[in-house]
Amino acid sequence: MSGTVYLVGAGPGAADLLTLRAARLLVEADIVFHDALVSPEILALAAGGEKIAVGKRCGRHSTAQRFINKRLADAAQAHKVVVRLKGGDPMLFGRAHEEIRYLVSRGVRVEVVPGVTAALAASADLGVSLTQRGVARTVVFATPRVAPGAPANEWLAPVLAADTAAIYMGAGDAQMIAQALIEAGKAAATPVAVVENASRDDVRMLYGTLRQLGALAAELGEGPAVILLGEVLADAAAVARRAIPRKAQAR
Repeated sequence: MSGTVYLVGAGPGAADLLTLRAARLLVEADIVFHDALVSPEILALAAGGEKIAVGKRCGRHSTAQRFINKRLADAAQAHKVVVRLKGGDPMLFGRAHEEIRYLVSRGVRVEVVPGVTAALAASADLGVSLTQRGVARTVVFATPRVAPGAPANEWLAPVLAADTAAIYMGAGDAQMIAQALIEAGKAAATPVAVVENASRDDVRMLYGTLRQLGALAAELGEGPAVILLGEVLADAAAVARRAIPRKAQAR
């Protein structure tokens, strides 16, 4: 095998949140296999490389993981720099372990380039720290999503145990998530925020309580969204109203 496969984090959406290493690899890439949610501005950095969409979106046609694995291995035989561009961070809910295991078993060199994950971008948009002295010392990243044929997902207990929770890929199941948490003993008045398109100019931030989560999620568009819940969010709406808009900050 002559090439290296780089699992690169594209971050939450804003191109200027890419790491310097990620941007350099995109410029050098011979071929880029990218997720569906990677922005055109980020893909434009790979001007000299072939770009192949292999993204997965809930409820839509998706590229099978085994096919992605094989395409990556085949590309490493023909190219020096192969980039597998993943939304957020490759090592969080990105099935990176499957790609790494497959490639390593076939003698392909693999390197991982971290990216900003959605929960951290959302907390930045909100202006709210996920940890706060005297309020929150534990954070959990969870998803209720279960792959077909996979064992039951025990997401509920970790979310109940943590001071702050970030729930990925859960907007479509928001009512179920709220009901399950409340029935398990979580206070219905627990503050929540739902952030859609975190880090982007079209970001939307919705605030409320756990009992209102289903209604909040129903207001979302088709952008990627993350649910945050915990007492750290008690003043999130007021903080966001006082925050300086991102565009103004850039000036």
